[in-house]
Amino acid sequence: MTFYYLSPVLIIQSNAKGIINGSFIMFLLMFVSALFLGRGYCGWVCPGAGCQEAIIAARDKSVKKGDYVKWILWVPWICAIAFLAVKAGGYNKIDFLYQTAYGISVSNINSLIAYLVVLLLLIVLPAYIFGKRSFCHHFCWMAPFMILGRKTRNIFQWPSLRLTAVPENCTHCHTCTQNCPMSLPVEDMGLKNTLENTECILCGSCIDGCEFDVIKFAFFNKVSSS
Repeated sequence: MTFYYLSPVLIIQSNAKGIINGSFIMFLLMFVSALFLGRGYCGWVCPGAGCQEAIIAARDKSVKKGDYVKWILWVPWICAIAFLAVKAGGYNKIDFLYQTAYGISVSNINSLIAYLVVLLLLIVLPAYIFGKRSFCHHFCWMAPFMILGRKTRNIFQWPSLRLTAVPENCTHCHTCTQNCPMSLPVEDMGLKNTLENTECILCGSCIDGCEFDVIKFAFFNKVSSS
């Protein structure tokens, strides 16, 4: 249903025609949401998240490096979008349902094949080969929008959703680190009360698994690390 609204390809096609399409609007909303909710979209809404986490049952491998890869892909992609928009003479139309069939993304065999290929090559296989949520770490074209939004929020220090810790309650059971789908050293971060991390998706897995209330959600403006 939502495949085309998250597409990195359709936004290029629409920009070449001076059209603001659904994915353009969605990516903008992701940036805005990150100003107050960080990468909460990744932890709670992203349709690719459930697929990746389901694969953890078959391949529970941590990802420790390579976060920079998505930026190598993202920067030229953004430059191409901007170039095409300028070449088209700017935007002349807003079409949220661009290239969809009455708002439905996958409505024919060709779009179904495209969807399955993307699902297999970018989400399923990387999660199995490189580790859990590899797509989020290495290939996601949406994550940088939210990372930049979060960094913007950290500069201006307005209230936002975040994680906070009570280090003295920690029993060093390592559960929070083991449960983190983003392979972050949550226990070490919690002991230093520096739970702000660009790869944190605020999913709450570290909270759910802790029996001693070491980590909690909070909504305030303090940030100890960017």
